[in-house]
Amino acid sequence: MKKLYTEDLQIAYEKRIIVDRLNIEIPEGEITALVGANGSGKSTILKTMSRLMQPTQGNVILDGKKIHQESTKQIAKELSILPQNPSAPGGLTVFDLVSYGRTPHQKGMKALNLADREMIDWAIRMTNMEDFTDRPIEQLSGGQRQRAWIAMALAQDTSVLFLDEPTTFLDMTHQLDVMNILKHLNEKEKRTIVMVVHDLNHASRYASHMIAIKEGQMAACGTPQKVMTSEMLEDVFNIRADILIDPRTGVPLCLPYETCSGCEIKDVVRGTERIAAGII
Repeated sequence: MKKLYTEDLQIAYEKRIIVDRLNIEIPEGEITALVGANGSGKSTILKTMSRLMQPTQGNVILDGKKIHQESTKQIAKELSILPQNPSAPGGLTVFDLVSYGRTPHQKGMKALNLADREMIDWAIRMTNMEDFTDRPIEQLSGGQRQRAWIAMALAQDTSVLFLDEPTTFLDMTHQLDVMNILKHLNEKEKRTIVMVVHDLNHASRYASHMIAIKEGQMAACGTPQKVMTSEMLEDVFNIRADILIDPRTGVPLCLPYETCSGCEIKDVVRGTERIAAGII
């Protein structure tokens, strides 16, 4: 069993601490959604847990090992990451791109072997990209391109897959396409998936575990039913919302109707300032 968690994790940009003493655990074999307002630190946490960033203190533990102390090649056999807005050199075909996922499993500059090609073909099938295998990446639509990148991550054949806002800039059809592929991977292949999700209703619908992040700290965690509450939305997102239950899936859905920008506090501050200025 691959147990993944953070241990008093601290992350900083230069001298500014973004995340301090964070302790979260990722359930094995489930989809976990990291949610939070812009600037809350959720993408920074994801990058650090996937070893794209180095923590200033603390550890990320996978299967009893501190991942930032392990070799890059070894960790690349355990974790794969799809960052926001990935880019590829011009002229690469879908097959070329997906084949890069086999790099951690190859020795030196050896050509792809039979096992590599079988894994590449499987990843292309899983993402429904068979008709585009020889198509250059730059000729694909946004949704097709995102599926090709997911296929590359799958070809890496890791037990844990990280994705940073995988549906950003996609229209509704392609958003659902990508999310359904990830759900299928989790259910059929038992992959542990950790993703930063901008759309709260996508998080609730597709993830079995949610972690709400506020100012670099965990504000709530658990099932969507436990996390998606009016209180959490007001605290973490500064919005007031009705919580509805999807009759098809039974998961909670968020229907926001106004922001709550701390009006009461602002009124007190403004009143104090006006008194001090002799206005009232």
